[in-house]
Amino acid sequence: MPETDLVLFLEAAVRLGVPLALAAMGEAITERSGIINIGLEGSIIGGALGGALGALATGNAAAGVLAGAGAGLLVAMVFALFSIGLRTDQIITGTAVTLGGLGLTGAVYQARFGATGTALTLPTLAPMSVPGLSQIPWIGSALFDQAPTAYLSYALAPLLWYYLFRTAWGLELRAVGEAPDAAQAAGVRVRWVRFWATLFGGALAGLAGAHLALAHAGTFAENMSAGRGFIAIAVVVLGRWNPLWVLVAALLFGAASALQFLLQALGLDLPYQLFLALPYLLTLAALAGWVGRSRAPAALALPWPKER
Repeated sequence: MPETDLVLFLEAAVRLGVPLALAAMGEAITERSGIINIGLEGSIIGGALGGALGALATGNAAAGVLAGAGAGLLVAMVFALFSIGLRTDQIITGTAVTLGGLGLTGAVYQARFGATGTALTLPTLAPMSVPGLSQIPWIGSALFDQAPTAYLSYALAPLLWYYLFRTAWGLELRAVGEAPDAAQAAGVRVRWVRFWATLFGGALAGLAGAHLALAHAGTFAENMSAGRGFIAIAVVVLGRWNPLWVLVAALLFGAASALQFLLQALGLDLPYQLFLALPYLLTLAALAGWVGRSRAPAALALPWPKER
C-alpha cells in the first residue's frame, strides 16, 4: 500500500470517527444514569441543521457549533420530558424522537430553502495544525491537523473518565444507573441526575451534527446523519461505557467507514454499496460478539420509580 494512501486513510478515519466519538461519549454519560436515548439520531440531525442555520445567520462557524449543540440539547429535552418526566417507554419515545427529528429538520430545510432544497455553502471549521505533533510520520496529520471539534473529543475522553470514576458526582451518576432506589435513599435526586445526563448527551450529539455540517461536509443535506446515532449507541457498548474506550471504538468505526475509500483507491472491482455497508456490518458484528461480555448499567432503560 502506498504511504500516501495510508495517510489519507488515517485522516479520513479520524474525520469520520470524531462525530461518532462526540455523540457516543455523551450517550455513555446518559446510559450511565440508566437512560438509553434511542433518539440520539434526532439530536445529531438537529445539531447539523442548527449548526448550518447558526453559521449562515452569523457568518461564523464557531457560532454554528454552539447553535448545533443547543439544537441537540433541545431535542434531548423533548425525549427527557417524556421518558423521565412522564415515565414513557424509552425505546418507543426515542424512536419517535428520531423520526420526528428527521421529519422536522427536512421540513424546516425545505421551508427555508425551497421544496427542492439548495446547495448550501457554509462557513466551515478550518483544520488547526498542532506544531510539531502534526509532523509525526503517518499519524501526525491524521490526529493533529483536524478541526477544533476533533481536539475537543480528545480532551473530553479523559475528562469524562475522571468525572465518572474519580469524583463524587460521577459516583452519584453511576449509582443512579445501577440502583436508583438505593441512590435515592442516600439522598441523590435520581430524576434530576438522569435529566441533566440526558441533556448533556443531547448537547454532545448536537455538536457531532454540527461537526458533520461545518467540518466534514461544509453543507447540510436532509438525513445526513445517516444512522450515526444508532452506530454511536453500538460504540458505547463496544467501549464498555468507559469514555476512553468509547473514543477508541469510535475511531475504529471511523476507520471502517474510511475503508471504502481505501479499497476503491486500491482498485478492487467490487460494488461500492458493499463498501458503504462496512460500518453497519461492523456494528452488527460488534453487538453480536461483544454485548454478551459487556455489562450494561443494571437500571438501563428501566422506568423509575417503578409502579407500586
